[in-house]
Amino acid sequence: MYSNKLGRLMFGLKGLKVTSACGAFERTAARSGFSWAAVCKQRTLWQQRSACAGMHQTGVRSAVHTTVDHGEVKRFQLLANKWWDEEGEFAALHAMNDLRVPFVRDNLLNAQRERHPGQPLAGLRILDVGCGGGLLSEPLGRLGATVLGVDPVEDSVRIAQLHAAHDPDLRDRVSYRACTLEELSGEGEPQQQPEQGVTQFDAVVASEVVEHLADLDTFAICCSRVLKPGGSLFITTLNKTNLSYALAIVVAEQLLHIVPRGTHDWEKFISPVELERLLESNGFLVQSVQGMLYNPISGAWSWTNNTEINYALHAVKQDDEAQDGSSPSGGHDEATHS
Repeated sequence: MYSNKLGRLMFGLKGLKVTSACGAFERTAARSGFSWAAVCKQRTLWQQRSACAGMHQTGVRSAVHTTVDHGEVKRFQLLANKWWDEEGEFAALHAMNDLRVPFVRDNLLNAQRERHPGQPLAGLRILDVGCGGGLLSEPLGRLGATVLGVDPVEDSVRIAQLHAAHDPDLRDRVSYRACTLEELSGEGEPQQQPEQGVTQFDAVVASEVVEHLADLDTFAICCSRVLKPGGSLFITTLNKTNLSYALAIVVAEQLLHIVPRGTHDWEKFISPVELERLLESNGFLVQSVQGMLYNPISGAWSWTNNTEINYALHAVKQDDEAQDGSSPSGGHDEATHS
């Protein structure tokens, strides 16, 4: 029953502009049997409970000087053995590789002069932050990159290591460490310098990660510390809109159980505008923002101009000279955001 309703809902959302997305969702949801008023009421109750618990925040999360949310670590600890079940809780992440791997590959190739047929990312070092079981680290390694995946959940790292060990082509290209981003970058200790070689990454990838972090300022600072000047930062995450609440939490978690209940906290979602502002205040220049849409009926992702739900962002770390001469609102290719 829910799949038929959501099928009609997704059909109504496909290709919508942001300015009409919420209104169209309301109309389409009504025809499909969903109550938009009930969704908004539920989100309001969520906000009230968060405020009473002292968790409600506005804007970017306040600085706590660590990216780790221990509640999130416990939640993913329970799911660690399910990373490589392509039809399980992480099925949508497996399917997302069809978009995010080419997104990383093509943007890195645009900045490279050398070409390596068959291994287009050869010679590049990539840091996969919040790597989980290695779902993204492995395909990037197969493209020739040297990949380091880091995650605070030790069991997830163990699963990633075991899975990669089955592929001889990955043994010298993909490695994993159970640590936080700030530990790797040396940000956690004022007197500590980044580990030798850590600042040599050509790219940092944080896919479906920032919505689980405790402090985005620390995240941005640490990413800058480990990247070469001119290095790329790739992020995929969820926008903070009524529509993202309705689909990512009410539908995906509570109705269709596409992901486990409690996986997402809407208060941690962040808009493309807010994320861009955060990154540019930490020495990055955003190059592109593109919407992503998941169809739970087909299990496939597609690109869209609508960033109301999921989106991908590519930013580049500027060197000091570029930062001094750049405009705060440097132009970039972007989808319509809100």
